[in-house]
Amino acid sequence: MTNNYPWLYDCLAAKPGAHSDFKAEWGWTRYMLDGKLFAAVCKNEAGEDYIVTLKLEPTEGELLRATFPSVFPGYYMDKRHWNSVYLDGTLPEYILRDVCEKSYRLILAKLPKKRRREILGEG
Repeated sequence: MTNNYPWLYDCLAAKPGAHSDFKAEWGWTRYMLDGKLFAAVCKNEAGEDYIVTLKLEPTEGELLRATFPSVFPGYYMDKRHWNSVYLDGTLPEYILRDVCEKSYRLILAKLPKKRRREILGEG
């Protein structure tokens, strides 16, 4: 399967304060904020990117799953808060971009207020 969202890595890496690493044993490129995961791009057995896993509010995740067959409960994650998306191009780009931002914002919101301001360059 080809990753039909070539902008995905750059989009996730560009989030303020984000850092990434590759967990070879899992086949995941993890994107984290202060050590807390907000996204994981997962490879299949052929070494190709095939899903991204992102955090969402449960009701929004349920709605996306019901609307788009390419969205399903989080791969190897809590099925209530985490959702995976096949990178086959069937999910509209603007929705995937929005979900990436929301996942990041959910993790950012859990950080102490002082740390959030530091990350966002607000003092």
